Amino acid sequence: MSGSVPDADAALVPKVDLLVRLGALVAVGAATASLRRTVQLALAAGATEAEIVGVLVAVAPTVGLARVVATAPKLADAIGYDVTSDE
Repeated sequence: MSGSVPDADAALVPKVDLLVRLGALVAVGAATASLRRTVQLALAAGATEAEIVGVLVAVAPTVGLARVVATAPKLADAIGYDVTSDE
């Protein structure tokens, strides 16, 4: 099936597609702007903040704890948390 167009039934629904995309961005250490845009699109597609954070948990065993710890503040910023607040 190399080079053929996948069945419409095999395509991921937009929310799942964006969560998978977010996992890939975490894996490659993407910039905050890329994470933010993907988070915005995922939320608009019906993803919850818990599902977005769940992406970090899901990819942690594969990408490693150091990558997750490095990405967590960027992802928090993308969701809208103030990571610079003392509270």
